[in-house]
Amino acid sequence: MVLRTRVEIFDMLRTVFAVGVLAILGLIALKFVFGIFGWLVGLMVWLFILACKIAIIGAVIYLVIRIVSPETARRLREKFTS
Repeated sequence: MVLRTRVEIFDMLRTVFAVGVLAILGLIALKFVFGIFGWLVGLMVWLFILACKIAIIGAVIYLVIRIVSPETARRLREKFTS
């Protein structure tokens, strides 16, 4: 059986208490962000999804160009990487 000193027990309790306080502060921050700036978060999510859709469409178009005309794909790659 391992005996722990009062200092070790106090350190463990302090750590547990600190984690609890940080969790509560995080919940308060999330409530604040989504309550006050909910429309801004929604706008950012919508823009991110739109950017992902555009990137996927562009990748598909590039893949088709690369299969159909490799020389055109090479010129496009040189144009945008230079």
